[in-house]
Amino acid sequence: MNKSGLIEALSRKENLTEKKAIDVVNLVFKGFAAELKKNGRIEIRGFGSFMVREYGAYTGRNPKTGRNIKVEPKRLPFFKVGKELKERVDKGK
Repeated sequence: MNKSGLIEALSRKENLTEKKAIDVVNLVFKGFAAELKKNGRIEIRGFGSFMVREYGAYTGRNPKTGRNIKVEPKRLPFFKVGKELKERVDKGK
């Protein structure tokens, strides 16, 4: 499912206009992004948690040229799946 699929499902399930469903989904995503920018953590019980992981600088290799390049330190979002979601997916086999 992608963002537009989520909007469509929310609109149908909750009997919302498409505009209202778009606003709700965008509000949630913007809230997640704002919290992660502040180095916050988002935990949704039964689903999982989002956090920011920091990676230090390192020397990488450009696959096209084979030359070594310096990769700057970076902060990336990370998702850790919750126990209940793991079990639900596993039982769905």
